[in-house]
Amino acid sequence: MNVKVIYEDNHLLVVEKPVNLLTQEDITGDADLLSLLKADLKKRNNKPGNAFLGLVHRLDRPVGGVMVFAKTSKAASRLSDQIRKRELEKSYLAVIHGKLDKQEDKLEHYLSKDPNTNTVYNVLKSVPGAKKAELYYKLLDYRKGLCLVKIVLITGRSHQIRVQFASEGNHVFGDRKYGDTSKMLANEKNLALWSEKISFKHPVRDKKMTFHCKPPDNQPWHMFSASENIFEN
Repeated sequence: MNVKVIYEDNHLLVVEKPVNLLTQEDITGDADLLSLLKADLKKRNNKPGNAFLGLVHRLDRPVGGVMVFAKTSKAASRLSDQIRKRELEKSYLAVIHGKLDKQEDKLEHYLSKDPNTNTVYNVLKSVPGAKKAELYYKLLDYRKGLCLVKIVLITGRSHQIRVQFASEGNHVFGDRKYGDTSKMLANEKNLALWSEKISFKHPVRDKKMTFHCKPPDNQPWHMFSASENIFEN
C-alpha cells in the first residue's frame, strides 16, 4: 500500500494514514500501518533486523489523516510525555448530520467502553469506570443538511468524537456503528472523520512542528472542498 510521507528526519516519521487501514496489528490479521512502515524502513535502510518505529498515538480504522511516529526510543518517550502533558495538539475535521445551534462549543460527556464489542457508550458520571470526555468544536460550513466542523480534543478517549456527536443527535457522516442510518452513502468505508493537523515540539530540537493533511475530495468532503475555512487556525 502506498502511504504518503509528509515529513521524515532521523527522529520522526509523519505520514498520511489511509482510511480503512488498521493503525496497528489486531486479531483480524489485516494489514496495518505500523507494520507497513516498519517494513518500508527496513527495506529503505537495508537493515538486517527489524526497524524500530514507536507508535505514540492511534486513529480508528476508518479514520484517515496525519499521524506521527517515533524513529527512536528517545523520540517515542518524549512525544509520549508531551501527550500525557497535553502539549501535543491534534485537530480533526468531521462532516456531521444536522444543523448545530452554536458556532462554537465545548462538549462534555462520560464514556464507557465494552471491550467485547469495541463499542463506546455515553453514560452517567456515576457508572463505574466511566471516563470524562471533552472536546471543542467550531462550525466551518453548512450545506444540504450537513455541517463541516473542526474539532480539538481535550481528552483522548476511544471513539470519542463519534460518540460525543452521536450523543448530541449529530452523527458523523457514514458512521453506522453509532447511529447514522441515512441513505447518503452511509457506511464505515466512507466515515467522514479526518485527522487534519498535528502540532508538537520536536523531541530533540527546540522547535515547534505543525503538519496539515487535507481530506480526500470524495463524498461528502467534496461538498466542502471550496470552503475557505477548511484549514483555518
